[in-house]
This record gives sequence, C-alpha cells and structure tokens, in this order.
Amino acid sequence: MSDAASSFSLIEQPWIPVLDLSGRRDLVSLTELFAQAGELRAVAGELPSQTSAILRLLLAILHRAVDGPEDERAWQRLWRRTDLPADDVAGYLDEYRHRFDLLHPVTPFYQVADLCTQKNDVFGLKRLIADVPNNAPYMTTRLGPGLERLSPAEAAVWLVHCQAYDTSGIKSGAVGDDRVSDGRGYPIGPASCGSLGLVYLEGRSLRETLLLNLIPLDSDYLRQDPERDSPVWERDPHGPAEEDERERGPYGVLSLYTWQSRRIRLFGDEAGITGAMIANGDRIAWANLHQREPMSGWRRSANQEKELGKSPVYLPALHDHTRALWRGLTSLLPVPAQQPGAEAPNRRPPAVSQWLARLRVRQLIDDRYRVTARAVGVVYGNRMSVVDGIYHDGLTMPVQAFDPAGPLAVTIMDSAADADAAILALRRLAADVCRAAGGYGDRAEDPPAAAAERAAELGYAELDILFRRWLANLGPTDDPTRARVQWQTWAKRCVGRLGRDLVARSGPQAWAGRYVDQEKKKHLSSPLADNLFREALRRALPLAAATENPPATQEVPA
Repeated sequence: MSDAASSFSLIEQPWIPVLDLSGRRDLVSLTELFAQAGELRAVAGELPSQTSAILRLLLAILHRAVDGPEDERAWQRLWRRTDLPADDVAGYLDEYRHRFDLLHPVTPFYQVADLCTQKNDVFGLKRLIADVPNNAPYMTTRLGPGLERLSPAEAAVWLVHCQAYDTSGIKSGAVGDDRVSDGRGYPIGPASCGSLGLVYLEGRSLRETLLLNLIPLDSDYLRQDPERDSPVWERDPHGPAEEDERERGPYGVLSLYTWQSRRIRLFGDEAGITGAMIANGDRIAWANLHQREPMSGWRRSANQEKELGKSPVYLPALHDHTRALWRGLTSLLPVPAQQPGAEAPNRRPPAVSQWLARLRVRQLIDDRYRVTARAVGVVYGNRMSVVDGIYHDGLTMPVQAFDPAGPLAVTIMDSAADADAAILALRRLAADVCRAAGGYGDRAEDPPAAAAERAAELGYAELDILFRRWLANLGPTDDPTRARVQWQTWAKRCVGRLGRDLVARSGPQAWAGRYVDQEKKKHLSSPLADNLFREALRRALPLAAATENPPATQEVPA
C-alpha cells in the first residue's frame, strides 16, 4: 500500500464523474454530490456499469444517513424537498471518515491494506480496468501509457466497479485465505452485480434518481433488517479471508450495495496508482434473494428447485443482450397481485418497479411524472473470465406504466406483443420469398431461416425507434384503446413497407416461383407470399386493419 503520509479522501476529493443539468461534465466529491444533487443530471461513468456501481454506493450512504427512510411518509418528506439532507449525509460520512480514504494505511476504502501473495507480487492495472479486453484490445482507450498509471480519482471509480462487476476466473492467491491452492485463488463467479440483470429508475435530476431507488424500511416487497444490515465501512476491516456469513449476510440492501466480492489492494500514492492486486472475496448465493436485492428481475429455476428440494426458487434474471428492453417489458413492469393459493409466478419484477407502482397507487408522485428505467448488464465470455460486452438500455415512460391494475400498463405490454406478432409475419414472408427463389432447408443455418432472421433484425430496428417515441409520448390522459390503435397503425405501416421492399427485391425467379412440396403440389411465389403476408399482418394488427384513418392525436411516421 502507499506510505502512511498518503491520503485521498473520497469525501473531500473530487472523483465521481457527473453531468450537470446543462450537460457539462465534472468531477465531484461525495460531499459535493449530495449537496448539489438537485443541480446534477446524473452520474456519468465511462461505462454504464460504472454508473450503476457508483449509484449503489451512493444509495447505501443515503439509506444510512436518513435512517431508512423509515416509512412512506418519511420518503414523501424527502421527495417534497428541493434538495437532499446534505448536512445529515455529511455528518454520517464524517463519522466514518477514515473508511473513505482510498490510500489509508490501515483501512483503505474497499481494500485490504496488507494484502499480498506468497511472493509479494506486484500486478499492473489490466486486472482492474474492465474495458481492456483480453487478447482483443482494439476498442479501448487504455493502451500503452494509459495502463501504466491512473489518477486516484480514476482508480476509485474502477475500484468500485471491480467490486461490482469483476470477472470470474483464477485470481491472485492471497496469504491468509484458506481457499488458496498452489498460490492461486480459484473461481468463485463474477462480482455481485455481474449476476444481476440490473435495473434502476432515473428521474429528472440525480436527487430524484436517488430517491426513486430509495425504498423505505417498511415496504412489503423487500425484507430489510436494519439491526443487522450494514454497509461494509460500518463493519470491522476485512482480512484476506472470506467474511463470516453471520456477519456479512446479506441482510438487506446495505450489505448488497457494498458487497465485497474481491479483496483488493491498490499500489501507489497521491501522484498516481500504478498497480492492483485482486484476490477472491465473499461469495454470494443468489437463490431466493428477491426480497433482499431490489435492482433485478427474478425467474423461477426448475433446476435449483430440484437441487435444493424446495419451491419456488428464484434466481436473478439476466438481460438478453440481443433484445431491446421494451421487448421484455413483462419482466420489468409489475403485475397484478396474485390470488391466495395461486401457483408462484415464473417471474418477479424488480422491487424498484414495485416501489414505483406503490408511489403511483398511493398518489405520492405526480400523475404527469415520467421516469426512465435503465437496464445494465455485463456480458461475460470464456467461462465468465473475460468481458465480452456491456448491455445498456433505457426506456422513458409515464409513471402509469408501473401501475399493474391500470389500463395503460396493459396497453403498453400488449403493444410490445403486437410488435412481436408483426415481426413474425415479416419473418415468414422473408423465408417464403427465399424458398420461392430456390432457397431450401429447415435448419437455423439454412437460407430461408437466415433470410427470416435478417428481416426480423431490420424490422425490430425500425420498430425500436417508433416504440420508444410512442411510449415516451403517452400521457396520463391518453385513452388506452386509442393509444393501442395508434401503435398498431404505426407498426403496420412500418412492417408493411419492409414487406413490400422484400417482395420488390425478390427478382424474376421468385416472382415465377416454384413447387416447394412436389407431393402436395404446393407452389410458392413472391406474389403469393405477399398475399399471405398481408393477411398475417392484418391478423397480427387487427386494430390497424379496422380503421382507415390513424388517430388524430399524433401524426403517423412514414
């Protein structure tokens, strides 16, 4: 570690990248962030995963500084303010000042001061920086001198990110960790957030974002144990070994938001950080933590139910990085409460979504309010030992979308399903046109299936723009039926145009067609495929087919 004179206080020194309301970028300290939260737009890390990891740290601090909040009334008092209780936050941080020093000789933030290997190895920064892909460093800005030294501010951001999203794989074998074998720490899985399909709510300012994700202690859908749950800086400093399960829990959001997935030691001083040792930290078993972790959707696992001999068992639902967020709204938005005795659902939405639904139902938030749901996930490869990519998407929608009993929420989910039905018709047209031109085979790698996949990708890409525009423009006074008619009209025009383009480009051989099934004398040509497509599209989007004129509320895009 650095010498005893070195210090970099995260409370006082600027290190958190932010955007202000005018879009200007800056670095702020923890004290400055909470004091200026109403004037800041968002945390703005280099990567979306940096932003979400820092946000969880900030929430842990705010939760503790406001004692919960205890209940909905206490939360509403915070919401009605124009700022955050910065004095309370500053007082809380001052109490644990020594634990927020990145270079403290005994209790460095998120680190173990004397962490070392048997040979006292010193490691470079590649292990700490996630955007330096192994063996393929073509898109990073961190090659050469950029990998030799980081400022303490940059290192602090990557440290928080590492504890949340570090890869699995073999780690340095820390002296004092009884899990080490032959000088190596063998894989325990990715860091905590790497196992989540992370979702958080974003408001018009950073103050609103923090409060929208600040769930009171008395909520019905989160089990919090304020007597036992605590952030890492309130507990004894870690050593190289795992923390005792009775101490670490998790007992609630505080331990999860500050979970120490790794044991880390940074090398350097105020002038720069030049190395990092990363060893295995605390493992976490995610089964049935849906009432502890609020920032992820959950899915039932038949395999885990069989293995553990109990039901139901829920695991975090990872994001599908091949799909836009709006195509998976059923896993994001709350659903109506189940009847007593009903079978446990296959999916559970994130608790932050349920919390926003509660705010809407209890009228604790304005009907005209719009919120952006942000989804973040790291895509790992090679047995989760490398980062292949980062998934990030956001949807801006009216708060009514989160009311499970409201007609607008049903309309939104049904409209997303309408898009799938329309694209299915486009898939079939592409495959039929390909077969009419001589394509053959029923396997995924054969020409008709490949043509269908290309058409679907193009269709979803164009519908993506339209759906986001349609969703963002919905308001509390909009009639749900007219809104769905509008969407189906937009979708039919878009997909219909793509279908016409497919037929027009199909060529003379497809126009003439051929027999694709000699026994049944089934002839297929592009004009016939076009007729089948038009009928399928009418069935998929019946409300658009039933009206000749689009709703007057908004112009239909070309």
